[in-house]
Amino acid sequence: MRTESNIVQVAMNRHGVAGRRGFLRAVGLGAAGLAAGGVAPLGLTDLLTLRADELRKRQTACILLWMAGGPSQLETFDPKPEAANGGGTKAIETAAPGISIAQGWEKTAGVMKDVALIRSMTNKEGNHQRADYQLHTGYTPTATLKHPNIGSIAAAELGDSGFDLPHMVAIGGPTAGAGFLGASYEPFVVPNVQKPPDNAQARVPVDRFQRRLGLLNRLEKAGFEQAGGADRVRDHRALYSQTSKMVLSPRMKAFDLDQEAAPIRDAYGRTPFGQGCLLARRLVEAGVTFVEVRCGGWDTHTENNQRVAALAGQVDPAFATLINDLKSRGMLDRTLVVWMGEFGRTPKVNPNAGRDHFPRVFNVALAGGGVKGGQVIGGSSGDGTEVKDRPVTVPDLMSSICRSLGVDAAKENQTSIGRPMKIVDGGKAVGELFG
Repeated sequence: MRTESNIVQVAMNRHGVAGRRGFLRAVGLGAAGLAAGGVAPLGLTDLLTLRADELRKRQTACILLWMAGGPSQLETFDPKPEAANGGGTKAIETAAPGISIAQGWEKTAGVMKDVALIRSMTNKEGNHQRADYQLHTGYTPTATLKHPNIGSIAAAELGDSGFDLPHMVAIGGPTAGAGFLGASYEPFVVPNVQKPPDNAQARVPVDRFQRRLGLLNRLEKAGFEQAGGADRVRDHRALYSQTSKMVLSPRMKAFDLDQEAAPIRDAYGRTPFGQGCLLARRLVEAGVTFVEVRCGGWDTHTENNQRVAALAGQVDPAFATLINDLKSRGMLDRTLVVWMGEFGRTPKVNPNAGRDHFPRVFNVALAGGGVKGGQVIGGSSGDGTEVKDRPVTVPDLMSSICRSLGVDAAKENQTSIGRPMKIVDGGKAVGELFG
């Protein structure tokens, strides 16, 4: 006789993801089997809940390495040394036969068998704010609705509500918010990895701390809530509940990088970004669902080559060490690592030896989370001005991230005004990523 767990497992592929039709078909067969065996059939909601519980048990996670400003594809993972627009960048061989990347990324080259490159990303948004929003949410910004960060989506879909750390953490600065999902899924921002989060320790005995929270709740209920502020009180309570659990959590030690051995800290690099990647690994290991690590400075309108070389000196060892570290701990298969920015840079070098905004063609790197490494998907033209083959859009990329994490990209969430909104509107997961 099939158990509830069996039904859920039948509905999932080897990445823990069910096709919409396949899952519903498995639900129907499973429910019928249970009924035939004399057990009351499960409803669809029950089975969806079981599937979500299975994913939570796997502790599927994502680490987004965000290159704020828009990294040049020509000086990172799509070099064109023979092209007139190549900018003098040399290509180096990698551990994956036939794949070359730009000089300055030697450590990443060494882990290329675990990395998949998409060289045919294409988009229309060339404005920093709009593109940043779109690459985080899958939607172009509007004046009437704030869409949720993909990290907040992952927190809502996969995070255990009883967990005592935030399920969405942004390291190195603020990022796109939770939008209509509400305060419970807002990113927890860690501006400085060199010290623990501010106000993250209880400064009074625990029982006194709890009494203060109880008094706050009574004051809000007697005043603001009854005067028409119920929605704001609800969000405020959710935030305080989450924060108080965090303050009292023994898992807060995950933020203490001094617990790591000096050699591993050195391998990541003693830079804010390098130590941010180490913190990301520690947080995922502690059970956090989504961590974004931000590296600014990629808006290279001037002196592109020199500035990218300096940035690569920080990002290259951190990126490669993160992959190796996750792999050595048996965490890479369940942790998706995504390297990207909001767009690429123009193939033509400008008069200031820089490259300008260029969303038409750019690249993204992915590793772990069921992604098949050692491959290149799509390509750009010889001069880098066009997608040559296999164009990949932002919705395609977002659908791929959802597939890796086990999130149904077609699921509809309700906005604050009751409007259904898909997690990803359109697009199709890039099947080649998963072999």
